[in-house]
Amino acid sequence: MEKSQSLHAYIKEELLNRIKSNEYKKGEKIPTELELCRDFDVSRTTVRTALNQLTLEGYLTRQQGKGTFVAEQKLKQTLSHTVKRYSDQVAVQGKKAVIELIAINVVPANEFLVKALDVTLQDPIQRIERVRKANGEPTQYEIAYIPWDVAPGITKEHAETSLYGSLKNDFNVHIAKTIEHIEIAFADERSSTYLHCEEGLPCFYIETTAENELGQIIEFSRSYFRGDKTNFMIERNYPLEG
Repeated sequence: MEKSQSLHAYIKEELLNRIKSNEYKKGEKIPTELELCRDFDVSRTTVRTALNQLTLEGYLTRQQGKGTFVAEQKLKQTLSHTVKRYSDQVAVQGKKAVIELIAINVVPANEFLVKALDVTLQDPIQRIERVRKANGEPTQYEIAYIPWDVAPGITKEHAETSLYGSLKNDFNVHIAKTIEHIEIAFADERSSTYLHCEEGLPCFYIETTAENELGQIIEFSRSYFRGDKTNFMIERNYPLEG
């Protein structure tokens, strides 16, 4: 153990290694707190702290009266260049993807949307609120804004399939570029309701601006991803120096 590392951090790391090496398999019950205390020769408080952190981060789940179990593997999504739809990314992981529409409303552009979408104040904007699920479990809560003039009359069918695909196929609007900003946020009352989690759960928060080939802004969206259900992969290619 590193000198600067606390006991509970060391135990958390060891347990995480056992999970990731498949020593503790998905769905398997792990040793009890008492057994872990004996294994690591530490207090129950120390073990409990490590287990609580792993549970919050989505690696373990606790079942009342039954014990602590290894959680389902987190859903992986690619942030680097990819044209794969959400359903395709989920399918290769053996899960079924569903996109559920919460609501579509037309709202007047306020000062924020004027800046975000490069529109005029009071312009009609379609506000599309959705939840994405993998095997029935919510992983992403999203609010997207698309100007009416860009794609008038977006429907439930458009919203519950690939929105970018629908823009291209039904409205002849091609998304050529997206700019994404990612940070950590905590689930508030609304997002926690749709993500089926407690308020205050750490989430990945991503703001996305989508442009067409002319640089016109097509969409602005805000997405909350459950931190205990999702991780992201970033792939970079480095060209050989000449």
